[in-house]
Amino acid sequence: MAEVLHLAGDFPAALDVIEEAIQVAEETGERRWLPRLLHDKAHSLMAATGGVSAAEDALKNSVLVARQQQARMAELRAATSLARLWRDQGKREEARDLLAPVYGWFTEGFDTLDLKEAKALLDALAS
Repeated sequence: MAEVLHLAGDFPAALDVIEEAIQVAEETGERRWLPRLLHDKAHSLMAATGGVSAAEDALKNSVLVARQQQARMAELRAATSLARLWRDQGKREEARDLLAPVYGWFTEGFDTLDLKEAKALLDALAS
């Protein structure tokens, strides 16, 4: 639902749905989707308010939760988004230091969109 609202440009409503889902995840202990929810929250925050600081916090939490869950692809997505944000803030070294080891865990699946995007960002950060 949040994704549809986000695509429709109703960012406040998307954020409301995401916040509700995060609350349910915390209350029930069903945190499997929490990295994705935090990732989506960050993107909706940036679109709705330009809230870079809050979005950065949500992405950091997404990376942390994905890491705790050993959800490698979720961590890659969140790390890629956070690295992109840091690149845009001029924090190129920090962005590379975050993303390179996460990307390095993968030994297959390099034709997937997530890995292609991470590789392209790493290449851009290296130049």
